Amino acid sequence: MRTIVWFLYFWAYLIWANGKLRRGLRDLAAGNDRAVDELTARWVPHWAGSLLRLAGVTVTVTGKENIPAGRPCVFVANHRSYYDIPLMLTQLDGPHGLVSKAEVDRIPLVRGWMRLLRCVFVDRADTHSSLEALRRATENVGRGYSMILFPEGTRNKGPEGSVLEFKGGAFRIATKNGAPVVPVAIRNSRDIMENNGGWMRPAHVTITILPPVETAGMDRQAVRALPEEIRGRIEAALHQKED
Repeated sequence: MRTIVWFLYFWAYLIWANGKLRRGLRDLAAGNDRAVDELTARWVPHWAGSLLRLAGVTVTVTGKENIPAGRPCVFVANHRSYYDIPLMLTQLDGPHGLVSKAEVDRIPLVRGWMRLLRCVFVDRADTHSSLEALRRATENVGRGYSMILFPEGTRNKGPEGSVLEFKGGAFRIATKNGAPVVPVAIRNSRDIMENNGGWMRPAHVTITILPPVETAGMDRQAVRALPEEIRGRIEAALHQKED
C-alpha cells in the first residue's frame, strides 16, 4: 500500500505544481535566474522531502559544515538507489542540478523541473552527447551553480560499502573551474526499495558529507589521480562504524 500511495502522490504533486513549473520555464526562457532559483529552492525540496516521508525514510546527515559557503562546488556521491536523487536534493545546502541519464529527460513534468534545476542529461551511448553534457555542466559551475554527480555512472548493486570505479570525465567539471569537489557517502539507501523487490519499506539512511578537495592549481598528475582519491575517501567513510 505504501508503494501505491507513493506513486499516486508522485504524480498528483507534479500535476498540482504544473502552474508553478510553467511559470518557472517562462522565467528561465526570459533569463530571470533569480525567480527560477527561488522557485526551485522552495518547491523541489518540498516535493522530494514529501516523497522521502511517504516512503518512511529517516536520514542522519553529518558534515554539512564541510560544504563551501558562497562558492559553487561539485558534489560527488556513490550511487546505490533511485532514492539517492531525492536524498541529494534535500540533504545538502539546497537543491542542485544533477548530471542524469538521457532517459529522465523523457519523463513528463519531471524533465521540466530538472531543467529549472539546470540538470544536464547524458546519452551514455553517444560520445558527442556526453561531451556536450560535460560542457554544459562545466558552464553551470562557471556561472555559480553547484552540480551533483554520481561518477559510477550507474546504480551499484553490489554489497553495502562497495563502490564501483569512478569515471574520470565527470571531474573535469570541477577542475576546469577550479571548483572544490565535495565527496558524499550514502549508506543504506537500497533498503528503501531495491532490497525489497521494488516495494518501499521504512529505512534509515546515513549521509556523510566529507571535507572538500580543492582543485584550483592542481597539476596534471593530481587531476588524473582525483577520481580514485575521491572514490577512496567515500569508500573509507562507508566502512566507518555507525554510531
